[in-house]
Amino acid sequence: MTLERLQRWYLAQCDGEWEHSYGIAIDNLDNPGWSVRIDLVGTALRDRPFIDVEIDRSPDDWLNLRVTQLPGKPRVLQIFCGPLNLAEALDLFLAWAAQDAPSEQ
Repeated sequence: MTLERLQRWYLAQCDGEWEHSYGIAIDNLDNPGWSVRIDLVGTALRDRPFIDVEIDRSPDDWLNLRVTQLPGKPRVLQIFCGPLNLAEALDLFLAWAAQDAPSEQ
């Protein structure tokens, strides 16, 4: 379900332009874990406030979400999480993205 919701969010951003310069990148970390970058420019989330999330339960059970913007770079949501926390982290992103959004049919 999480992956399906992420796919729907991504498709909703695709307007013939956005997907050529921006998107979602998922990679692995070597500690082990996951790294996700979600471009917010050109989306309804570009200026939405975000409260950083940091949860550290154990060496393999952790997650960190934050919105960053480096000078001259677009605003992005960054996710770093443990090897079994990818769905949980994406669910947090999707819950934030759904705030004040029209209901999905």
